[in-house]
Order: sequence, then structure tokens, then C-alpha cells
Amino acid sequence: MNRTRRVSHSWPHYLNRYNIHIIMVKPFPLQPLMNLSKQQNDSATRKLGQLNRLQLDAQSKLDMLKKYRMEYQTRLQESSKNGMDPAELRNFQEFINKLDAAIEQQDKAVKLSKVSTQAGRSEFDSTQRKLKSFDTLQQRHIQEQKKITEKSEQKAHDENTSRLAAYNKHDAEDHSK
Repeated sequence: MNRTRRVSHSWPHYLNRYNIHIIMVKPFPLQPLMNLSKQQNDSATRKLGQLNRLQLDAQSKLDMLKKYRMEYQTRLQESSKNGMDPAELRNFQEFINKLDAAIEQQDKAVKLSKVSTQAGRSEFDSTQRKLKSFDTLQQRHIQEQKKITEKSEQKAHDENTSRLAAYNKHDAEDHSK
């Protein structure tokens, strides 16, 4: 006995029995701003690194000048103990005065470098806070999209289960006739 199953459903309804829901996840709407914020943060990071190096270099030069002045002052004192002519003493004093002027100038450069580094650090901190805010918003968006997806998947599952039960009931009724 050859049985042929008759489909009493219309074509679209028959396809819906195998309903596949495509869930579109919305992209993060602030992604372009987040990308810009990341670029600004990367730039601020590089700038802060350069400013830190410049500050260290300026401080190193200042320390070197101070050390050189101390060494030269020590040499002057030792030479003075052994006696030196007035021209040599004047040369020592002039050179020490030039070192003092260089130290003063370098000290100003160090202070200016510290101010620049602090400004760079403030800019870096600001870009970090902005980037962290965008990241928090993105995480919330991802969680929201995940909930929407799960809800949609559950709805699709429930619909498919309901259709399958209705189809099985209808099929059972057809077989009993």
C-alpha cells in the first residue's frame, strides 16, 4: 500500500515550517567616534612618551652640567691651594660662571619640559577616560544586542515548536481518517 502524504498547507506556510530566523545584530552606532577616540588616545600615548623622553634628556643634561661644575670647582680649589697665577684663576672663574649660566638655562628647560609633560599626561588621561566611556557604551550595546538575539531566538524556537506540534496534530488527524 503506497501512501502519499498530502500537504494541505499553502506554499509559504509550508516553508515556514522550516522557519529560519535571521537575526540582524545592529552595529555599535558610536563606532566611528570610538575609532577616532582610539586614534586620539594612540597619538596622546606617543606624544606623552616623547615628552617623557625629552624631560629625562633635559634632566640628564642638567645633572651632567651640575656634576661638571662640581668637578671644575674641586679642581679650582685644589689648584688654588697649590698657588696659581691670576690669569689662570680668572679663566677658571669665567668658565665656572659660564657653567652657572648653562645650568640656569638648563634648569629652565627642565621646568618647561615638566610643564609640557604634565600637559601631555592630562591630554592622555582625558583621551583614556573618553575611550573608556566609549568602551563601556559598546559593552552595554553588545549586552543589549545579545538579549535581543536571545529573545528573538527563543521566540523563533517557540514558534517552531508550536508549528511542529500543530503539524504533528494535523498529521495525526490525517492518518486517523
